[in-house]
Amino acid sequence: MQLLPLTPDEIAYLTTPPVAADGLQTRLTRKLAATLTARLRLPVQAMSMAQTMVQAPSAAPATPAWQPDAALATLWLTRRLGGQRMQGSAPFVPQGLIQSLDAALAESWLDGAARAALPPALAWHITTDLTQATLAVQLPHLTIDMTRWARGVIRHG
Repeated sequence: MQLLPLTPDEIAYLTTPPVAADGLQTRLTRKLAATLTARLRLPVQAMSMAQTMVQAPSAAPATPAWQPDAALATLWLTRRLGGQRMQGSAPFVPQGLIQSLDAALAESWLDGAARAALPPALAWHITTDLTQATLAVQLPHLTIDMTRWARGVIRHG
């Protein structure tokens, strides 16, 4: 059986370098802003920050590990419970917030970064009319671990 020569479109696809990690952060930044705006019923802006803001563990996590600050956790609780003003500080990170962040990350990863090298962490500055917050996530080293995790999140979400 003789193989047909590759078309120019096939050659271009096969020679395209893997998607840069910045592509993931750009997609995820847009997705986080849209998700938080919808869930909080409040305009939210997300801006990428330097990855040095993330607390580094001794070893890479097996799954993404979110690090929302107390201001974001309090905003989430206040808005999801119907509040209009923030008071005090949340003593814990709500599971609903983590699940929403996981879904946004999984969708962003599966939408196009499956060939990309993973950065060790990503971080954002979150701004709303009510508060400013920071959000970070530590990522696994291996893309296969990230893909397996993302498929599980989407399957069970």
